[in-house]
Amino acid sequence: MGRVIEVPAELAASQVRYNGEAGRAFVAALPGRAAEFLDRWGLRVTGPSMYGVASLVLPVVRGDGSRAALKLQLADEESEGEPVALRVWAGEGAVRLLESDPGTCTMLLERADETRHLSTLGDGREAVRILAELLARLVAVPAPEGVRRLGDIAARMVADAPAAAARLVDGADARLLRDCAAAVREVMGEPGDRLLHWDLHYDNVLAAEREPWLAIDPKPLAGDPGFDLLPALTDLWERGPEPAVVRWRFDLLTERLGLDRARARARAWTLGRVLQNGLWDVEDGEVALDAGQVSIARTLLATGA
Repeated sequence: MGRVIEVPAELAASQVRYNGEAGRAFVAALPGRAAEFLDRWGLRVTGPSMYGVASLVLPVVRGDGSRAALKLQLADEESEGEPVALRVWAGEGAVRLLESDPGTCTMLLERADETRHLSTLGDGREAVRILAELLARLVAVPAPEGVRRLGDIAARMVADAPAAAARLVDGADARLLRDCAAAVREVMGEPGDRLLHWDLHYDNVLAAEREPWLAIDPKPLAGDPGFDLLPALTDLWERGPEPAVVRWRFDLLTERLGLDRARARARAWTLGRVLQNGLWDVEDGEVALDAGQVSIARTLLATGA
């Protein structure tokens, strides 16, 4: 079974911060759970553990000598959808699911190169093109039953927007949040049925052996592909979101995803992501919207995309 697994202090702290007692219990159970699945699936740890805010990932080798990654995470509404989505995609644009345990949301995944994120490519325009091509493949399939629905989320966002806007100190921020809510209100009757990644930013795309680049860490959602565009617009800026480049990225994304005939709807759902992030920030105690996302939203509102 290899080495004894130690839980990184940063992961333990984030679990307690975001999940309270459930996170504390998850952290306490992690060493035993890791040992259980290493034994159950015949795995050997081959390097130091990796971690994010929510999960611990162990680089492993299977009994046949192939490389893989053992992902251990708290079972919740978000993580329960991940193996469902990976199973549907079956390696098309995303890492393959090799094994999974529904009770704990523990997964054995195809190994990608965790040292080579798309954000490190060094060519921002090419990185946008690569992400757009991956996203087009992922949203090409209908969402299965059991994943969260954008229609439900949109209704809650619109309902929560007035109270959140009232807590922003800048009147311009408050107006923008209300404008985003109004845009969502216009399209929420057509929430869509595609399988969305929901978090496809440049650090969630890794270099791999089977394909040059593969997506990881989906937060699956059934909805309109326009709701998946914002992460590609928010990162890899040297001088902040320049309007001309925002428009170029949006044009490229809508063209690659086949949304060019429904650009107004894609724009509205992109503004919906700005709304969602703003609501989360207010819930966390922020009294101002993220400046970069404000700039992107104003560009889309001003140009009509």
